[in-house]
Amino acid sequence: MSGSVAWTEHAATVAGCRLHYARAGSGPALLILHHDIGTVDRLAFYDALAARFDVIVPHHPGWGKSERPHWLRHPRDIAAIYQWVIADLGLHDISLVGLGFGGWIAAEMASLSPERFRRLALVCPMGIKPPEGDITDQAIMSYIAYPMAGFHDEAAFKRVYGDVSTDQLEAWDIAREMSFRTAWKPYMYSQTLPHLLGGVRTPALILWGAENRIVPKSAGEAYKAALRDATLTVLPDAGHFIEMEKPGEVAKLVLDFVNAN
Repeated sequence: MSGSVAWTEHAATVAGCRLHYARAGSGPALLILHHDIGTVDRLAFYDALAARFDVIVPHHPGWGKSERPHWLRHPRDIAAIYQWVIADLGLHDISLVGLGFGGWIAAEMASLSPERFRRLALVCPMGIKPPEGDITDQAIMSYIAYPMAGFHDEAAFKRVYGDVSTDQLEAWDIAREMSFRTAWKPYMYSQTLPHLLGGVRTPALILWGAENRIVPKSAGEAYKAALRDATLTVLPDAGHFIEMEKPGEVAKLVLDFVNAN
């Protein structure tokens, strides 16, 4: 991680798996759950939130620096692992920020613990079948074409990834394999989650990029309809990875939402 924020790296053994996470900042706890393409170590969005919160950014089991549990089969399994991590760390009054695939995991966590979390911020979440349109199938795209499709502004992709390295391509390959392992049939949505979200008491903020080519906005509208206390905000000139395209704007929306009484 970069900037004036000091990040430290940690590991925890959960469900027989060595899980990697980075942590920075102080204040109320904030768990950020990354996209299906994994996460880079340095994001301005993470730094902005760590300036106000105790931010924890784990690598999903099987992604990045975390070990792969061979039994893992569903995002709800990952949600249960993160509930375990929260309990082991003794975190209370915690908020969740879920990005894309991580938004699906965050929604599963909220459905499993309807009153546990302070705030739920879902940034272009997967997990619900779009009533209109389809979630883009990464299986028919190259390892680099899929992440690029998530950006409306190609310059933003370059700013985050630069000249894409072989290591990054390999990481995307592994991330794709894990996505298929955990979210293949049906692809990137749950048939049961929409029925369980109505019990969630946690206030939710849903953010969407107006130019999202990965997940149609109708999925965001479905999330808003399923949750009892949710608002949907659409950002113009932004794709699926809006926290990387517009880090300052998205961070301010999340900060204002989580800090609200």
